[in-house]
Amino acid sequence: MDAHHLAKVQAQVESLCETLYNGASTSSDGLSRQDAQARLLTLQSSADFIPQCQYILDHSQSHYARLVASNSLTELITTHWNNFTVPDRIDIRNYILGYLANQGPTLQDFVVISLIKLVCRITKLGWFDDPTHRELTDDVTKFLQATVDHCILGLKILNQLVDELNVPTTGRTLTQHRKTSVSFRDVCLFKVFQLGLTTLKQLQTRQIAASQTQEVVLGDQALALTVRCLNFDFIGTNPDESVEDVGTIQAPTAWRTVLQDPSTLELLFEFYSKCDPPRSSRAMEAVILLCSIRRSLFPTDKDRAAFLGRLMGGIRELLTNRTGLQHQDNYHQFCRLLGRLKANYQLSELVKAEGYIKWLELASDFTVQSIRNWQYSTNSIHYLLALWSRLVAAVPYVRPDAGAQGHTQALETQVLAVVEAYIESMLGSVETVLRSDGGLDDPLDDDGSLKEQLDRLPVLCRFQYSSVANILLAKFDPLLSSYREVMGHLGSTSTDNAPQDIANRVAILEGQLTWLTYIVGSIVGGHSWSNSHMGDGNETIDASLSRRTLQLAQGIDYRLTNTNGRGRANPKLELALLYYFQNFRRVYMFMWDPVNDNSGATVNIGGNVVSVVSMVTAKLDSDPSTKQKVYQRMFEHLGMGEHTAVANLIVTKVGNNLKYWPDDQDIVAKTLELLLDMAGGYSSSKLLLTLETVRFLARHHTEDHFPFLSVPSNARHRTTFHTTLSRLLLSPGGEDKLELTFDEFLQPIINTLKQLEALSPSELRMEAARRPLIGIFRDLRGIAASLHNRRTYGLLFESLHPAHLPLLPKVADIWHDQPDVIISLLRFMQEFCLNKANRVNFDQSSPNGILLFRTTSDVVCAYGRRLLANPIPTGDKNDLYKRRYKGMTLTLNVLNSALGGNY
Repeated sequence: MDAHHLAKVQAQVESLCETLYNGASTSSDGLSRQDAQARLLTLQSSADFIPQCQYILDHSQSHYARLVASNSLTELITTHWNNFTVPDRIDIRNYILGYLANQGPTLQDFVVISLIKLVCRITKLGWFDDPTHRELTDDVTKFLQATVDHCILGLKILNQLVDELNVPTTGRTLTQHRKTSVSFRDVCLFKVFQLGLTTLKQLQTRQIAASQTQEVVLGDQALALTVRCLNFDFIGTNPDESVEDVGTIQAPTAWRTVLQDPSTLELLFEFYSKCDPPRSSRAMEAVILLCSIRRSLFPTDKDRAAFLGRLMGGIRELLTNRTGLQHQDNYHQFCRLLGRLKANYQLSELVKAEGYIKWLELASDFTVQSIRNWQYSTNSIHYLLALWSRLVAAVPYVRPDAGAQGHTQALETQVLAVVEAYIESMLGSVETVLRSDGGLDDPLDDDGSLKEQLDRLPVLCRFQYSSVANILLAKFDPLLSSYREVMGHLGSTSTDNAPQDIANRVAILEGQLTWLTYIVGSIVGGHSWSNSHMGDGNETIDASLSRRTLQLAQGIDYRLTNTNGRGRANPKLELALLYYFQNFRRVYMFMWDPVNDNSGATVNIGGNVVSVVSMVTAKLDSDPSTKQKVYQRMFEHLGMGEHTAVANLIVTKVGNNLKYWPDDQDIVAKTLELLLDMAGGYSSSKLLLTLETVRFLARHHTEDHFPFLSVPSNARHRTTFHTTLSRLLLSPGGEDKLELTFDEFLQPIINTLKQLEALSPSELRMEAARRPLIGIFRDLRGIAASLHNRRTYGLLFESLHPAHLPLLPKVADIWHDQPDVIISLLRFMQEFCLNKANRVNFDQSSPNGILLFRTTSDVVCAYGRRLLANPIPTGDKNDLYKRRYKGMTLTLNVLNSALGGNY
């Protein structure tokens, strides 16, 4: 290929790059960025373009053209690897390394990174081809010994090399990847790790004559290299990169001398103390990884204890001086270090370490201060709570006389201080957020952090349960009293229409009650039914806390019903109550078993008076007497009536949520999730069948009584709602206890089907039919999902065949171009024709199997013909998937279920 042609290609590429990256076309053809990108991608289509890419790298002055050439070479090498001979691969590798050595310091960073990635990709793919590829570390050492800029380049190469050998490459099997990765680990990784540490030591002792800017870059690259080496997947566990927590570091035994050397830890701590973020936070991350080294790496327990002593000494010093903790990144990493310390070391080891009591006090003070300044540490608090919960969980396994004297009492004191600070701060956060007028994020809105914190609370709070309960009750009682008083003054007036000062007071009260409800729900959910904990008497404390929460729920429900939905509480408080109900159900509902007895209480739901029946406790395990006593003692201390009254309160709240919160998807979803979970339990489902509230739900599952069914955004919740009701109705004795047959349950759906069938094709296509169609198919899908045997499936099939099934292909034909309708239909068909648990099992003489398949094929063919006749829509890819490919996928799934149904 002559130089003239190569120069012409270079000019074209530079022009296209100018259009792509700067939006300015240097030619007269007026190309768009998309067209320019498409033309540049042709460089990656064939290995014949490699000479053009090399020519551009050698002769072009455009950084963007060099980037495109480098990226194209990487793609070509990866895709066409087998087309190159071993000498060709080595030549390309040496060419890029020489290019970096000669021109690397003058290139833009993005070009350098792309070229380094190319070298590392060649090294990985050719690792076993020739020993030259395995000598890259030695070649890079020459960079480190040259100028400072070359040293930076060398560290960047090593960083990318570790990444490349640690992460699987698309197109290669996991076996190939692990084989290469293990060889790299054994041959090069330790040397790379030592190079990173050596660079840090040279920076510390000023052996590298570099400018301040260069020192910053060198330190950042050396620390990044150290972290990458320690984070290497040594044994092929493929850790989840989305998880921030660190597992045990399985470093090879050959690394022992370096990792165990006191100077290594001291170096990282010193680097942390003397640097600013992000270098200091990187140094702390390296300390976290060192803290996570496997136990067996240390030859003796004495060596491990010495390492732990140095680690705790460094942490004590940082806690005393608060070095660097004013920076957010440093603070977060330090919280991770504290949380990780107990995860990798037993409490029995910690208590024997020198200065353990002092460390405990400092850690407690730091935690309390962090919690009080929650607005700066929301994403880090759960690491601190994890430390304390792990310490508490290990107390039963450590002898009181082991290690530091009085360590158990010291832990009790510090844990109580932490819990009290947490409760005080979270309650105080409500007013702080309100007064900030949007300037601060509400911790209640961060579901991830909230869940992490609530998961840690049960162990912490139950350690000193009586004291913690007293703190909670001292907060709960006055707040509940004040809330009742304010609600009494408001009467039937909505909070939105109240005077500003009253509205603010209500917002603060509801926010604080929300926190208390979440905390109580978390603690109650942590109740243990193990034999070692059943004699503690904690169930009576559970009862005291639960009584306040249930009284709060009762009051909110009473106001909601009496004001016909105008007196709604804060949605966050409603979600907190549902969280509490879910935990209460899991702990205290598994022993309920109904008997036929008509005594009980009455409750008002949506203006309808419903009654409840009494229950008895079933003997569900081999030695039920102790559990029964605990269970009965809990409900006696609860003081809310028998457990059946509590159950009815929960189910009544469910019904009223569905009636009065139709437009809040979160509340509707959590409410239906609670109802579904209750219906899925053996004993709790039997309980539900005896409640008049559930009978009301089963008899009136229409939009008139439950407006959430009419909200388009709740369409998927219709499926869950009908799945739950069908499961209850079709359970053993369900029809008798609910005094409702399956045909009667289906009647509202059948009536809607009849109305739709009476419409002409043009009327059926009108907008007024859209929502009824979607609703019917969602409802039927939910019902079909709850059918698990031949009898129940037969009930649905006989209700739909032959009168109503012909509507389905008609809808598929008329509404083929509307994704919301057709997807609902296809999802129902997929469930309806799925022969799970051999439920689609008709008599040998019955034609029903053929009729079912015929209906299914009619739907598939009607939709398929329309789909093929229409052109592929243009525009957004997500829209294309929704309008075309999603329907095609579901159609094939329907066909697969029908053909594999064996009916």
